[in-house]
Amino acid sequence: MRTATFYHAGCPVCVDAERQLVSLLDRSEVDVEVVHLGEDGGRVSEARRAGVASVPALVLDRGSDAPSVLHINHGADLADLAA
Repeated sequence: MRTATFYHAGCPVCVDAERQLVSLLDRSEVDVEVVHLGEDGGRVSEARRAGVASVPALVLDRGSDAPSVLHINHGADLADLAA
């Protein structure tokens, strides 16, 4: 099973992207985790290591040798979020 981590900061752009994009993923094929970095700032460094530069972003296969980062619209720079 593939993994997907959707990182966001809770802004309207992020919430809308989560609602639209995450609902399209087939949960029988993809294990999806949603991470609200505004509430869980301790995971900002994890997102950064995965290649996330801004949120909302979807990381496919985080933890693999070749994760794919999809930056969706632009809600906030990762540097602006608490570390």
